[in-house]
Amino acid sequence: MVEAFLWGLFGAAFLLVGAWWAYRFDPSRALIAVVMAIGSGLLIGSVAYELVEEALKSQTVGRVGIFVLLGACTFAAGDWLISRQGGAERKDPGGEQSSGSPKGIVLGSILDGIPESFVLGLTVLQGALSLPLLAGIALSNLPEAIASSSGLKAAGWAPRRVYLMWTAVTLAAAISAAAGYLMLDPASGLTGALTQAFAGGALMAMVADELLPEAYEVEGVLTGVLLVAGFAISLLLGAL
Repeated sequence: MVEAFLWGLFGAAFLLVGAWWAYRFDPSRALIAVVMAIGSGLLIGSVAYELVEEALKSQTVGRVGIFVLLGACTFAAGDWLISRQGGAERKDPGGEQSSGSPKGIVLGSILDGIPESFVLGLTVLQGALSLPLLAGIALSNLPEAIASSSGLKAAGWAPRRVYLMWTAVTLAAAISAAAGYLMLDPASGLTGALTQAFAGGALMAMVADELLPEAYEVEGVLTGVLLVAGFAISLLLGAL
């Protein structure tokens, strides 16, 4: 469990790196969008080959499909509730966060990090850290924090306040990774396999709702090419 916590902490620490980058430099939206799209491809590859594929080894296609859908619906419901509390514009780099609430922004950022960190803990439980997933988490957290922190900077948030927010999110992500580790091994029975499918669905929903729209807004049709490039990188890392 400690190992899962530490890897979760490492992956989420890129949120703090992104916040520092946003306040230290002035990163372009094009660069943020490219990294978001590639990171999305890496995460999709991890869901396809390290979550769903593993779950199908011990469960039927129907059961896995239902739990993938339930995971996606659960994330979407949480995202909707947080958006109503003022967290809808938490990733906007232009400062739209000024119209939202700090609580909503923090809770929304925690929600975004839970699925990927939970899944990371599951892979540690299986005996080997998933390099594609870890790379995907890093490449999604970095631009996410840059975009969100750039917007918070434009909205007038002090650096200390932003760093404290991302520290809280990082700790929540590490705890989520440890929680993922504590779940049953997907190969050992019903609960673990379907938990893995559920987490995969939530992660896919997070990619579709939070990462790809931001990338497409800037990169347009190139977003698909960049996403597939990230997927290919995921395959290469998985073969190592």
